[in-house]
Amino acid sequence: MLTIDEAFRKFKSRLELNDKEQKNASARQTEVREFINTKFGVQDSFLTGSYKRHTKTKPLRDIDIFFVLKDIERPYRDKAPSVMIDDLYTALASNYGDKAVRKQSRSVNVDFGVVVDADDNTDYRILSVDVVPAFATGDDYEIPDTDTGKWIKTNPKIHAEKATAAHQAFSNEWKGLVRMVKYWNNKSSHGEKPVKPSFLIEVMALECLYGGWQGRFDYELQSFFTTLADRIFDEWPDPAGLGPAISDGMDDARKQRARQMLIDAGRQASLAINHARSGRNGEALKAWRALFGPKFPLS
Repeated sequence: MLTIDEAFRKFKSRLELNDKEQKNASARQTEVREFINTKFGVQDSFLTGSYKRHTKTKPLRDIDIFFVLKDIERPYRDKAPSVMIDDLYTALASNYGDKAVRKQSRSVNVDFGVVVDADDNTDYRILSVDVVPAFATGDDYEIPDTDTGKWIKTNPKIHAEKATAAHQAFSNEWKGLVRMVKYWNNKSSHGEKPVKPSFLIEVMALECLYGGWQGRFDYELQSFFTTLADRIFDEWPDPAGLGPAISDGMDDARKQRARQMLIDAGRQASLAINHARSGRNGEALKAWRALFGPKFPLS
């Protein structure tokens, strides 16, 4: 039977991208980038978000592609953000179909119609990408935000640098722990994600995973869930110090729901730890699987 540590290391490995998934992600994002280049003047495009920061969990969806537009597209910057999103949507729908394309507050999502099985497998394929339009402004960028009706500043490169620094400071276990909690957050049994956007988990982890890696996945995760619950009502600024607070994406009702679900997760983690302490290793593994879902191994 697996030890608890062996199970968590196997779980962590299962949430990491393998060669087949990386190949499919590369093909899909290249396809979308080439299409957008035929519709808009693009100065540069690159992957951003949790995929680029290596904190993306499975199933693989909403991989962010950042499109920095040329000056010939600058008139969009003087219009409402919805105009940019609407035109981007229209262009993508002409290629992928209306049913596969969805407007979001700061991007347009393209769904590839991939089915997720009961074990969260997708036959090594990504589910969707988010197309994010942007304009360069010095070393930073501006992106449309239809929720506020404004163009907001961001810098995904700073986000990536902070994630890398946190990972190194936590004995290279930080990203794995973040992926695990994001995987819990994505469970279909939750209905709507408890913590939204998922990036908020990562932002909170920059402070909540502190003190250095102590060598125990079970204890770290129990503490992490509990701390997230305690601090979900805090304001969590953009790590780049540019855009609106990341926590602004949740109102008080959603935060209260998230808090209760995080408290429950912490309790489930404590139960699993107690099983292991009492020598009930098999029951502990089952408890962790009940908490996290089908990617957590029992053998």
